[in-house]
Parts: sequence; structure tokens; C-alpha cells
Amino acid sequence: MGTKTPIHAISMWVRRQPPKIKAILAVLAAMTTLVFLRMVVDDHDSLFVVAEAVHAIGISVLLYKLMKERTCTGLSLKSQELTALFLAVRLYCSFVMEYDIHTVLDTATLGTTLWVIYLIRFKLRSSYMDDKDNCAIYYVVIPCAILSLFIHPSTQHHLINRILWGFCVYLEAVSVLPQLRVMQNTKIVEPFTAHYVFALGVARFLSCAHWILQVLDTRGRLLTALGYGLWPSMVLLSEIVQTFILADFCYYYVKSLVGGQLVVRLPSGVV
Repeated sequence: MGTKTPIHAISMWVRRQPPKIKAILAVLAAMTTLVFLRMVVDDHDSLFVVAEAVHAIGISVLLYKLMKERTCTGLSLKSQELTALFLAVRLYCSFVMEYDIHTVLDTATLGTTLWVIYLIRFKLRSSYMDDKDNCAIYYVVIPCAILSLFIHPSTQHHLINRILWGFCVYLEAVSVLPQLRVMQNTKIVEPFTAHYVFALGVARFLSCAHWILQVLDTRGRLLTALGYGLWPSMVLLSEIVQTFILADFCYYYVKSLVGGQLVVRLPSGVV
């Protein structure tokens, strides 16, 4: 028998732990990473730019899969459409409320996402797993729309713009759910799709780390700057929700890499 590497031994130990212990370990790992980022990154605002760059890399991996392998097996068209929707709304809000570098990055990401949607819907339709992509979009969009009517920014901008801003924040937090549903239905995730979803997980964690560290750096003043009422807390909560939605998959992705597997195999009930 070959000698187990320390990483593999740790992975096996974690796997044997009950769910509560795994959850505690995940929180401790996240907190340790946050402390590390706070120590080594001088400008914490750059984490948000890095998060968007990682998202763009994930989209590029998707394009490579679609154009080189000529198949969209394992991909959720609905997740891509939800991504395009929240990016389009966020772009509109950026143009009328706070035009900056993020507007440029979102424009590039939206263009790439629309290209992915076009390829899946028209060029590679025969390989699209329509029966597996069965998460109804209105289950995702309607709750976000209703929530944004009641909890949105309290800035001086027009009410409609503030509601749209809230809507895109909430929709971004749950836009990956149809993709997770596809992976839950198939149980086996091929490499390129796995790389893409892992990139989303890393991007979401970096974005969440950006907000948490900014709040710590300003000693809570950032939340006050975002407005009053429940909105500041909902912004932070949305970032945390995005991270934890993808946390389980990221664990199995890393576990598969450590084990030398090309595909990610998910047990029942993971996502």
C-alpha cells in the first residue's frame, strides 16, 4: 500500500466526521482564511475586483468546453439566464447610480454570458440536458423581486432604481441554484463544469471576504454608508449565503483533485 499524503489523510479524517463537526471546521477554515487575507492584502477593495476576475475565468472555461468539445452536457441554461438577468440589472444600476471599474468588468462578463446562452440554446441544443435542468426560474426570481420591494437601499436615487439594485443583489445570491440542481440530478460532474462551479465558489468567497473585511476596517461605518434599516445587513447576508450555497461542492471538488479524479462524484443530498 502507498503512503498516504498528509492532505489525503486530513481529507479522510474530515470525511469521517459528523455533519455538525464538518460545519464547525468549515467556519473555522473560513475565519482562518479571512484573517490571512486581512494580513497579506493591503487594499481589501481589490478582493472584489479579483472575485470578478475569477468569475470571468470560470466563464472562459465554459466557453472552452462549449467551443472545443461541442457539448453543453451538465450545464444549466437557466443558471446562465439568471446570471445574465442580474448582470443586466446591475449594469443598468451602475450606469445610473455609480459608474466605475466594476461597470466595465460586468459589461465584459455579461457579453460572455450571453454568448454562452446563445451556444447552449441554438448551436448545442441537442446536448442540452433539459430534463435535468428542471429548477423553475420563477421559484428563484419571484421571491427576490418580492424581497426587493420591501428591503432595498435607502439612498437618494429613484425608488425604482433602488428596488432594482436590491433585486440584482438577491438574485445573484441564488442564481447558481439551477446549476446545482443539474449536478444533483446527474451526481457526476465532468471536469470543465466542475472548474466553472468551483470558480464561482472562489469568486463568491472573495466577494464575501471583501465585504466582511471592509466592515471590519471601517469599524461598521460601511454598513451605515449603505443606508439604514435592514438593507445593509441583507447585503452582507446575501454574500454569505452565496458562499455557503457553494461550500459543499467546493469541498468535494478539492477532495476529487486530491484523490486524482478527473470528475467530481457527489453523494446524495450534497447540493
